[in-house]
Amino acid sequence: MDLWAALMLMLPPLEVAWVVVAAVYIILQRRSAPATLAWILALSFLPFVGIFLYVLVGPRRFERRKLRRARARGAVLETASRVDEPVLAVVDEQRDPMGLISLIESSVGRAGRCRAGEIEIFLDGRSKYEALAEAIQGAGRHVHLEYYIYEPDRVGTRLRDLLTERAKAGVEVRVLVDGFGSSKAARRFWEPLVTAGGQVRRFNELSFSRWRPRMANFRTHRKIVVIDGVVGFTGGMNVSECHTSEFRGDEAWRDTHVRVSGPIVKGLQLVFFEDWHYAGGDAPEVDRYLPEVSSLERAGFPMQVVSSGPDEGLDAIHKLFFVAIASGQRRVQLTTPYFVPDETLVNALNAAALRGAEVTVLVPEGGDQPFVAAAARSYYPELLESGVRIYEYDEPVLHAKTLVVDDVAIVGTANADNRSFRLNFEVAVAVHSDKVAAQLDRAFRDDLARAREVTLRECRKWPLLKRLVSSTARLFSPIL
Repeated sequence: MDLWAALMLMLPPLEVAWVVVAAVYIILQRRSAPATLAWILALSFLPFVGIFLYVLVGPRRFERRKLRRARARGAVLETASRVDEPVLAVVDEQRDPMGLISLIESSVGRAGRCRAGEIEIFLDGRSKYEALAEAIQGAGRHVHLEYYIYEPDRVGTRLRDLLTERAKAGVEVRVLVDGFGSSKAARRFWEPLVTAGGQVRRFNELSFSRWRPRMANFRTHRKIVVIDGVVGFTGGMNVSECHTSEFRGDEAWRDTHVRVSGPIVKGLQLVFFEDWHYAGGDAPEVDRYLPEVSSLERAGFPMQVVSSGPDEGLDAIHKLFFVAIASGQRRVQLTTPYFVPDETLVNALNAAALRGAEVTVLVPEGGDQPFVAAAARSYYPELLESGVRIYEYDEPVLHAKTLVVDDVAIVGTANADNRSFRLNFEVAVAVHSDKVAAQLDRAFRDDLARAREVTLRECRKWPLLKRLVSSTARLFSPIL
């Protein structure tokens, strides 16, 4: 018997042994049942591809990094006494029929406490970048900026130069970018800002010398800007030309971002400093960057900052989405570029629709990840049967991440998928206001006018290959 024949005889026992070892290893991670089964299938039937994916983005226990995060959070809160200042009587007396205020405060802690604030909504990148540039130019004390993707293109260069000017003028400038998402913005790109006195840190920087592939999941997907502790920005837009019509014309991505002011900015400031401390091991005394709240600044809408990450295990944004949707009485309007819901979110959408609420989901027709779009379509039939209406947005790319339920409006960085809910660091702002909800309702209906409604009859006529691809992609939904 030659060597090749001997190897062929050995393959079946080796394959069985591999499947058993892989299954035991994954099971011991104590993840959710769907995620565990998805990883076992991937490692069993696509061993080489599965191993690569698991090493790159697999669910690993990050005990040391969780400990670092806990230390960062503790160090920040120790010097943040002003975050507990009272804000508005209307906040305390705000009716909370869904229980969202209590849920957010208990899940997020002091950063999620209900505060007053004003809000401005941006539906395109050009207006957002103009407002951001104006706010930075008016900074007198500090500018704190955190982004998942920061491209060194014309938008990124213009923003860097503005930050450099403020640093030269004596303003404290701190920039935190994700080590993976902002890998194109290399150290040389930031040299002018650093030379001017600004500070730049990378969140979980990846390098050949210190690379840990399992850390590909431990990313900050947040977009936060805080200026002088009184103005803040967050939402779906990164720093990139793709968001603005100035450089992309009609092909600019459709996205939503917000500018907030007032006491609510304290919540964004705390989240930023936790990430800043984690990325560098230190942070200045936070109280210096939390201005006292005057009586004039206590007007506005009741608002909350909601943050979540893989270090806490609380899944605060997932809980927020679930409770809000499940409690919806009149309307549920979900806009998301990646729609790969888990069973609880599907049940919440179905229950709201069956109860009589107008439930509508808006997703991209194709998006920038076709495999994710295929997985999303596997959920259509069940949702449509319950009365949920689904629309697919045509060109340009839909990147907005918003949720409106009755009189609550949520704008943030999280997609409706497992990666945002459990694997990335995300942030959102929940606004308890019928006026703000009405603004987003109008924007949502304008988007529907550019979208195509998907019907149950259409789904039932999908060809076999399309249904097979969609159902196969769904198997990997917990790891997408």
